[in-house]
Amino acid sequence: MESGSRPHDAGVLILVPSPLSRTSFAALVLFTVVLAACEAGPSTFDQSRADPPVAQAVSDSVVESTAPELPATVQAELAEVAEAGGVSVAESSGDSLAEASGDSLAESSAESAAEVVDAAPGDAVTDGVRFPHPDNVRGLYVNAWAAGSRNRLAGLLEIAARTEINTFVIDIKDATGYISHATELAAAHEIGATEEIRIRDLPGVLDRLEQAGIYPIARIVVVKDPLLSAARPELAVQDTAGGVWVDSKGTIWLNPYNTEVWRYHVALAREVALLGFPEIQWDYVRFPDAPASDHARSIYPGAAGQSKPEAIRAFLEYTRDELADLDVEVTADVFGITTTASRDVGVGQVWESFIDVVDVALPMVYPSHYQPGSSGFDSPNAHPYEIVRRALGDAVRRSALVDGAGMTRPWLQDFSLGEPIYAAPEVRAQIQAAYDAGVEQWILWNPGSSYTQDALEPAGGFTTEPLMRLGDEIIAVSRRYQLLDSLDGR
Repeated sequence: MESGSRPHDAGVLILVPSPLSRTSFAALVLFTVVLAACEAGPSTFDQSRADPPVAQAVSDSVVESTAPELPATVQAELAEVAEAGGVSVAESSGDSLAEASGDSLAESSAESAAEVVDAAPGDAVTDGVRFPHPDNVRGLYVNAWAAGSRNRLAGLLEIAARTEINTFVIDIKDATGYISHATELAAAHEIGATEEIRIRDLPGVLDRLEQAGIYPIARIVVVKDPLLSAARPELAVQDTAGGVWVDSKGTIWLNPYNTEVWRYHVALAREVALLGFPEIQWDYVRFPDAPASDHARSIYPGAAGQSKPEAIRAFLEYTRDELADLDVEVTADVFGITTTASRDVGVGQVWESFIDVVDVALPMVYPSHYQPGSSGFDSPNAHPYEIVRRALGDAVRRSALVDGAGMTRPWLQDFSLGEPIYAAPEVRAQIQAAYDAGVEQWILWNPGSSYTQDALEPAGGFTTEPLMRLGDEIIAVSRRYQLLDSLDGR
């Protein structure tokens, strides 16, 4: 996400009484993270209307889209629990290389990728038939710990078997910089990106997904990579005072203009595509979202007069071209605000500048991430239908004006951040909003990969009409236009 979408800056306080078992401890962490922080077409019970009302435009503010990072001690504990098949939570993202024998990052990555081509497993498929693309993606984000845990993955596969879910987005590299599987890329080994393997049998995971009929997507975080920026500081954004630029949150960012950064990530994408992933999803494919006072100190070597949106477009064009021979889709997570904002809000993401160089754009339209006043609501989080419906309606309208525009597939919110607590009506409201905006695809985000199954359509279809939140009410989905009309009349 950008999708992929692919998330917050809230702090996390975790108190762990000594008698807690590892499983109980991990469950407590999952609860804490969630506090800090889904068949084709509309519901069977839908009532159509030619021109449903939409909310007003949202503000042009930028919001972060990553879950709170967990302390190192908690991460270590969760890693052990994941190994034992217990409850696990990824530290969700929401991105130098020490040179060996004089080789550059680009050279070592390219050489490793070439070796992977020669040593591709027998079940790797290049004709795209191993994982047929669903008519409409209905997906779940699966963090690396969950993907690497047999028990957790089995539980998520059970949800998919019982519901409309047909797709899993799996972390290959998150905002820690660690690569989830045992990569063959020499550059990754040089920077220590292989020292926290979370998915010990990635080919085996793909086999399980193939057997279950699940379409897998590889999520790769790009510019937020503390390992790469530490090992090769010249690849990071630079400071006017010298050295690397650090924003007011203490984050170091890779330079989106730097083509060595591009090549490192393309090499990783090629590796997992050859393992079988039919789709590469870039996340954090943007410039830092930092205050103007921070940016005043930043320098971007290699910019050469190119604007931020032009740089993001160039990266996406490059990756699409470099992966074209593997017949994989290239998609990108973007801020939700990009669907409505008519200008760059500082991160280099402008809808018209990227929508025709990706197969799919994934705006992160989480209602909790919109500023008060967005679409005229003091609390956007309490209006999931209205916020998502407007955001995606804008995306559809703008894409229609761009030749060769990619599809829109939103990240939707299945976590709670403030009031109201998100349950089935809030999640279903977003799904219904997507359908009403003319968008038939979506992926749910929960940082701990723990989802609200009651929000999902059963595999055999709904037998009772689902409920959704609209305004201050929980209503049957078929009543939404009636209620909207009454609200408009007030």
